[in-house]
Amino acid sequence: MLTFSVLDQSPVRQGVTPRGALLETIELARHAEALGYRRYWLAEHHGSAGLAGSAPEIMVARVAAETSHIRVGSGGVMLSHYSSLKVAEQFRLLETLYPGRIDLGIGRAPGSDQLTAIALQHGPGALGIEHFPSQIADLIGYLEGTIPADHPFSRIKVTPEGDTRPEIWILGSSDQSAMFAAYFGRAFSFAQFITDEGGPAIMESYRRQFRPSPVLAAPLASIGVFVVCADTEAEAQRLAASRDLWRLRQRQGILAPFPPPEEALAYPYNEAERRLVEYHRRRQVVGDPDQVKAQLTVLAEAYRVDEVVVLTITHDFAARKRSYTLLAEAFGLTGPATGAPA
Repeated sequence: MLTFSVLDQSPVRQGVTPRGALLETIELARHAEALGYRRYWLAEHHGSAGLAGSAPEIMVARVAAETSHIRVGSGGVMLSHYSSLKVAEQFRLLETLYPGRIDLGIGRAPGSDQLTAIALQHGPGALGIEHFPSQIADLIGYLEGTIPADHPFSRIKVTPEGDTRPEIWILGSSDQSAMFAAYFGRAFSFAQFITDEGGPAIMESYRRQFRPSPVLAAPLASIGVFVVCADTEAEAQRLAASRDLWRLRQRQGILAPFPPPEEALAYPYNEAERRLVEYHRRRQVVGDPDQVKAQLTVLAEAYRVDEVVVLTITHDFAARKRSYTLLAEAFGLTGPATGAPA
């Protein structure tokens, strides 16, 4: 049976402030918990007028405080920018506050332009991306007390200490990310919403190369998928038009909030732009509940996963909540709330 989780990039809608976008994240998290979603992951993006979530560790704390049982985590922290020790301390503290509920998803993409990425890192002494596997090893070592005795930081203890640990996930859209997850014996989430090129083969490679670890005896995987579900296919297609235009503008260097669908549908796409929109649309799941259920079932079978992490962005926040509600109803999710949220 499929389980479902949420990835929230805290999108900024045209006409709404970044503060408003972050407050919508909190409201959507409560909604997802009531519907029976398993996890709520917060993304990391920098320098974007359309995505407000630049510090997932802060939003994890706020969302966990506003909910009671749904797992909350990063989707993900871009570890290449930061000290492994600092990330370990942040999520050790979060796990102490909310034991058994914290996920630490890590990735290696910049989540920003190159200049911002340089500024986020360690200055002139910044580590190259080739050191990313060592950063993963250090992060695991700090959190699990397995730093080798000959490591220069072997005497460091990450505090506060506790009886539970955050669940580590490695996120990515490439075979390299899958290889890291397999080598370190960690859960892997494939970002199908970024690319579907070779996706099932990458997932199979992760399973084949997986090395059991003290915290995970067998492969554990999910896929992240962009979904818009509405009462009718026509309405879903209309709602999805906002992200089509936003992605195109982003590619053109125009950093702006998400436009309303009316503006997106009126935009005079040229042939090259239309081909680009169609290329991105082919990996999106957009339709009515029956269509979405059928497509997600096929995707999950192709990737051989039993968990789907759903990213939904629409200009209308009520429609965004409705999309998650319809998806939950289609798959029979059950939450603690009495009655189905709107």
